[in-house]
Amino acid sequence: MQIQVKRVYEPPSPDDGTRVLVDRMWPRGLKKESAAIDHWLRELAPSSGLRQWFGHRAERWDGFRQRYQAELEALPDAVATLTELAHDGPLTLLYAARDENHNNAVALREYLGRHWGVSSSARSTRWRGQSPRER
Repeated sequence: MQIQVKRVYEPPSPDDGTRVLVDRMWPRGLKKESAAIDHWLRELAPSSGLRQWFGHRAERWDGFRQRYQAELEALPDAVATLTELAHDGPLTLLYAARDENHNNAVALREYLGRHWGVSSSARSTRWRGQSPRER
């Protein structure tokens, strides 16, 4: 099982496999016809209160991850749905945030890796501070 993370505004690729949007709200300016999204699992997005508290502020990243993972613990059925999709082949978690390093899709993939044995693909090294050229 491999999961990669990608901004929803990036063009789809055959390497994406199953594309799953994990944001609570539909991304601004994105037409559903051109999104190439296979599933929208908005229940896996952070709660509105947590999202607002975080505000994509890097200094709150550790606190966000801990709180978000606690929310995920309370959603075993939704997480199981996602892991089933990951067992079927490549899976790409899609997010709309501008920050490629500090967003819910990165935290979700990290959670899946620790608790469900899901591995990351080469594309996912981007969130660790490596540019695509460094891979």
